[in-house]
Amino acid sequence: MDLTTLIGLVLGIGMMILAFLEEGGLLGALLIPTAAMIVFGGTFGATIASFTVDELKKIPYFCKVIFAEKKVNYAEVLDSLVDTADKARREGLLSLESQLSTIENQFMARGLQLVIDGTDPDLTRSMLEMEIEAFENGEKVGYDMFNAMGGFAPTMGIIGTVMGMVNVLANLTNPDDLGPKIAVAFMATLYGIASANLLWIPFGTKIKVKTGRDILLMEMILEGILSIQAGENPRVIKEKLLTFLPVEIRDVITQEENVEMRM
Repeated sequence: MDLTTLIGLVLGIGMMILAFLEEGGLLGALLIPTAAMIVFGGTFGATIASFTVDELKKIPYFCKVIFAEKKVNYAEVLDSLVDTADKARREGLLSLESQLSTIENQFMARGLQLVIDGTDPDLTRSMLEMEIEAFENGEKVGYDMFNAMGGFAPTMGIIGTVMGMVNVLANLTNPDDLGPKIAVAFMATLYGIASANLLWIPFGTKIKVKTGRDILLMEMILEGILSIQAGENPRVIKEKLLTFLPVEIRDVITQEENVEMRM
């Protein structure tokens, strides 16, 4: 479970409800089924109309991306590339075929297979870059979808409020009911704005952030594979690949190396 997603949802929704209760509001006043039908039904309907069936089928996958914890171990992948480079330099590129089955990262395994097969370096780069682009485009559907929902929801909230106000203005015979009816009408706006800013937009941003981490790793692997194919020194390859990583991750890897050297 991705704790930041869970903590963010609990904190955002919890503080909003707590503040409402502190002001003397009643929890039941926040539960308006008709407003929820307009906002969530309208948002989902507009989203379905905006995307294809194949794209909508990926919603369970994107939900898994949002809520599942996926740690990217840059140091482990970097060490694997450096060890592979060392083996290739000592024993030749064909010797790498025996360790392909032990490589967990499928992108790295496919790239090394191209190298072992003697693929032209330019073609290797082109094929791996196309795979990275295809992955990015596939993930982009996820954050485009949730960002679209983040745009639809407030509009649906306004529509719900306008519909509620039309109903209020059409029944002015009982002034005592106006206050509660107006409050109910404005709940649609609250649902729309709250769902957009606490659910849909953060979900889209989460997918984008995780996709960026995966692409960074793939780009590092791409450069490592091309360096192995070129027969570069493993030590030089490691220094080159470290430049792909954010400074904080690079510092952690360097510190771990210093600790190992002291031991």
